Order: sequence, then C-alpha cells, then structure tokens
Amino acid sequence: MSRIGNAPIAIPAGVTMTIKDSVVTIKGKLGELSQNIEEIAIKEEDGKLVLSRPSDSKDHKAKHGLYRSLINNMVTGVSKGFTKELELIGVGYRATNQGQTLDLALGYSHTIVMSIASEVKVETESVKGKPPIIKLSSHDNQLLGQVAAKIRSLRKPEPYKGKGIKFVGEILRRKAGKTA
Repeated sequence: MSRIGNAPIAIPAGVTMTIKDSVVTIKGKLGELSQNIEEIAIKEEDGKLVLSRPSDSKDHKAKHGLYRSLINNMVTGVSKGFTKELELIGVGYRATNQGQTLDLALGYSHTIVMSIASEVKVETESVKGKPPIIKLSSHDNQLLGQVAAKIRSLRKPEPYKGKGIKFVGEILRRKAGKTA
C-alpha cells in the first residue's frame, strides 16, 4: 500500500487543474506546469485530487507515489513557489549576477559564466565576513533542483576543509587530515 500515493492533494484557492489525454495541467498565480501521467487514474473530489492505481503490481505502486508527489509539487509550486540557497565556501570564491547570467569565481584560472533558465529567478548576496550566497527561486521544483545541482557540480564541497559550493543547511561529513 502506497502511503504517499493514497494521500489526497488539497487544491488551494486560485489554482486550476485540467486533465486532457493523460496530461495534467495546473495553473496558478506563479505560472503553469504540466505533467504526463501514465496508468494512474486521477479524479477530483471535494476540491481535492485523489490518485488511484489499477493493480497492486510493483510498477503501479511505484508510479502511484511518484505521480502523487509530482502533482503535489506542481500545486505547491504554482501557488507558493520553491527556493534553494547555495553557499560558496572558500577564499576568493565570489558570485555575481546580471539578470539571468551568473558569474562565478571558484578558484579556477578563469571565471565561470552560466546562463540560467528564464523560469528560475537568481539573486546573489555578498556580505563582508560571511560566505557569498546564491538564491534560486522558481515555480518548477524539478528545474530548480536541476539548476542548483548543476551549479553545485562546478565545485563540490571537499571533505577536508569543506571548500566548495554547498546548500545552506547541508551537513558535510568531514575527514581528519594526515597525522604527522
């Protein structure tokens, strides 16, 4: 029994949902998202979405929970939105942005210039004495996670000094150095 898949999804005010040819489209104040749903039935009851699966096969159970989570993220995204913050830890690490272009100095011989997707809003914050922070916000949680992971992959945090790009609040496993 899928506990996640069986939970109904509450639709807040201002969010509309349409189902056409196994494609679920959700519109809200922050944008519009759509998702192709296969083999799982969706119905609206009392302002809530309920997903049901045709059988108890392993594949249907997996898709039941997956599609429920994806639709719930879509509803949350178009009504509230999502944010992720990345922290640059290291001497001389800097981040600046002009519009959707992110300019990163990460200890390489060159600066890295990334153009961010238009659905993701990017802000950089540099306060003296604190590491620079990159704030990403979007209504699409999948795209937001993908962009954040791409930025983090440019300089992953290393386990000895902790230098690199990490998510705010992420706990790094540190290692002891060589003993002399």
